[in-house]
Amino acid sequence: MTTETEAAPRDEPAALVLDLDKQLPGSLRGAVLALGNFDGVHRGHAELGRTAAAMAHGLGTRPAAFTFEPHPRSVFRPDQPVFRLTPPQLKVELLAAIGLPRTFVLPFDLETAAIPAERFVDELLVGRLGAAGLVCGYDFHFGKGRTGSPEMLQAHGLAAGIPVTVVPPYSWHGEPVSSTLIRVALEEGDVARAAEFLGHSWFVRGLVAHGDKRGRDLGYPTANMHLARDCKLRHGIYAVRMRIDGIWRDGVASFGRRPTFDDGAPRLETFVFDFSGDLYGRPVDVAFVGWLRGEAKFDSLEALIAQMDADSARARDILAKTPPFLP
Repeated sequence: MTTETEAAPRDEPAALVLDLDKQLPGSLRGAVLALGNFDGVHRGHAELGRTAAAMAHGLGTRPAAFTFEPHPRSVFRPDQPVFRLTPPQLKVELLAAIGLPRTFVLPFDLETAAIPAERFVDELLVGRLGAAGLVCGYDFHFGKGRTGSPEMLQAHGLAAGIPVTVVPPYSWHGEPVSSTLIRVALEEGDVARAAEFLGHSWFVRGLVAHGDKRGRDLGYPTANMHLARDCKLRHGIYAVRMRIDGIWRDGVASFGRRPTFDDGAPRLETFVFDFSGDLYGRPVDVAFVGWLRGEAKFDSLEALIAQMDADSARARDILAKTPPFLP
């Protein structure tokens, strides 16, 4: 949570896309910058946020995040898109929740990638943004050929007279937290493990779309969503919560190709328990709480319905044992 004094002025956006050809107004300069890709905004990122907030408090200024969009790997290897844990808008919201109320976003392309590391620090971070301090992770690299390193950042910070803190690997229950580890857990369907490292359940956001209406005939009307093409979440059935109008509601969801019917494009279909409202065209969040089973093809609708009944009962049991989410 951020305090009133830390919050960005109401007439200034929480996210600001940097234009390297324009000067920043003075009100946006002088923050302590936490640097990183921040995909997932996990527990390790939260440690960067805490460190930046503490440094900013000591310097009498405010903390902010500095990140890149799109993910650099998508630029360097467009044929192998990275499984994004958090799209840009969600990333900004989650960064604010860990104490970084403003995010500076540097558009990333091959031209940006060619900026020498020294210019990146001296002209952009220190010069244009007027950074009062810098915080980065132990593995943060930047600039042309990724030659910029935490050690180089500290040296340039010393020359510029600003503090630079390098945050060491952050471990949770003996394992170093990373976005890669979280992606692997989600690809295995282990959403509970992913949540351990994130510090919260992994969730997606989207508009509810019209589906084939089969769920109604089966007694399980679902809210359908199309997830990003790069989503590599394991296909299967999950205990979930859906946020509707700020309220988290329990449910069960299927993510996959519907092998009993059409083996079509992957789709998320969520049945919300004890809810009958119209959700078409509305934005919702779906948080994945527990893994139930993999996708399966059933020989009859009766067998499918019986399994859905069992899935719902098991999901209710898992969710009853999971603390409620705050709005």
